[in-house]
Amino acid sequence: MTLRWTVWGVVAGLSVTAACVDTGITVGGNDRDAGRGGSTGSADGGGGTAGSGGSAGTGGGTGGASGSGGMAGTGGRDGGAIDPNAFWQNDPPPRWCGADGGTLVPGGTPECPDDKNRQGCACPTVGAQAPCWPGLRANRNLGACRDGTTTCTQTGEFGSVWGACMGYVVPTPGATGAAACNCFSQGQWFLANVSPCFIRQTAGGPVTGSVSTYIDDAGVARCPNPITTPLMPQPGKTFTSNTLRVDCAGQFRLCYELKAGNGSAPSPSDCSLAKVCTEGAYPDAGATQAFPDLPSWVATNPACAAAFANDGGYGEMTVQGLSVRCDEVNDGDGGPKVFNRVTYCPLSCNSNPTGPGCANCMQGGSGSF
Repeated sequence: MTLRWTVWGVVAGLSVTAACVDTGITVGGNDRDAGRGGSTGSADGGGGTAGSGGSAGTGGGTGGASGSGGMAGTGGRDGGAIDPNAFWQNDPPPRWCGADGGTLVPGGTPECPDDKNRQGCACPTVGAQAPCWPGLRANRNLGACRDGTTTCTQTGEFGSVWGACMGYVVPTPGATGAAACNCFSQGQWFLANVSPCFIRQTAGGPVTGSVSTYIDDAGVARCPNPITTPLMPQPGKTFTSNTLRVDCAGQFRLCYELKAGNGSAPSPSDCSLAKVCTEGAYPDAGATQAFPDLPSWVATNPACAAAFANDGGYGEMTVQGLSVRCDEVNDGDGGPKVFNRVTYCPLSCNSNPTGPGCANCMQGGSGSF
C-alpha cells in the first residue's frame, strides 16, 4: 500500500513500512529522501515396626509401633538421612539461569517425593485432590505440558494412597515448539520505525549518504531537520522504540542491520548501511515489554547508501539470548540467530510502484523467532 502526503508544499510518496520513501525535500541544498521498509536434607528414617495384626509403617523417621490390629505410624524426619541426590537420579531438577532462585529438594522419599504425588504413594486424607505430574521435572508446566489431578483413595482398612493421575499433558516425542515443553519456544520483536533517510546534495541528484529517521509527535518518520555537514541524526531522538514478547523470561540481545542487496538471496558480500542493537532483561514471560530504544545512526559508506537507494536492500533481524531455564537462543553455533529479513524497494518505487524491483516490497516492522 502506498500513502502519499504533502510536506512543505512538496508532494512526497511514502510506502508505509514497505519501500524506501522519497520525500523530495530540499533544505540548504540537500535533498532528503526518507526510506521506509518493514516486514514484518530432607532426612527420613525407617518405617515403624508392625504390631500384632498390623503391617509395617512407611516413611522416614522413627516410626511408632502399631498396637494390636493397628497400623504403624509414618515416621518423621528425625531418622537416618536420605542423600538429596537420590531424588534426582532419574529425574533431575529444572536448570535455572535466572538472577535468583535455586533447587528445592522435595520431601518424602525418592520413590514417593511429595512434589509429584505419584500413584500408590501415601496421601493424608481420603477424598483430597492434588496436582500430579508423571513426567520429568524439567518439562513440568512448560509449553503445552500441564499437571494432572489425582485423588486420595482408601486402601485397606486404614491406609490411603494417591490414585491415578488424570488429565496431564507430557511432551510429544520429537516435537518442537510448545509441544516440546521447554521454557522457550518462541518470541516476537516489533519495531515502531524501520525507515532510513537518504541524502542528495541536489534535488534529483545521486544519493550521497544515509541517516536514521525519527518518529515525530504525529507518529510519522522524519528525516533530521536541519541536514548538517557532517551528517547527524536528529538531536535528542533515537531511531525507534521497540517491544518484545517471549514465552519465557530471560536475557536477550536483538539487532537490526540494514544491508544493500537482495533479502531473498542474501550474500556475505552485501554491504552494511547501519547496524543498531538493544539488550535487556525480560522478566515477565508472555508479556509485551518495551525494550531500550534502538539508537540513531549515520551510514559511513556512501556507496552502500547509493546502492540501497537505487537497487533496494533489506533489514536483517537477529537475536541471541538465554532463558531463565537455560534455553540458549542462537543460531546453533553460539552466534546470533537471523529470524527475519525485511525487503526494501528502490526509491524509484515510490513514484513508479509497478516498476522493476517493486513487486516484493514488504510491510510491517516485526519478526518472530
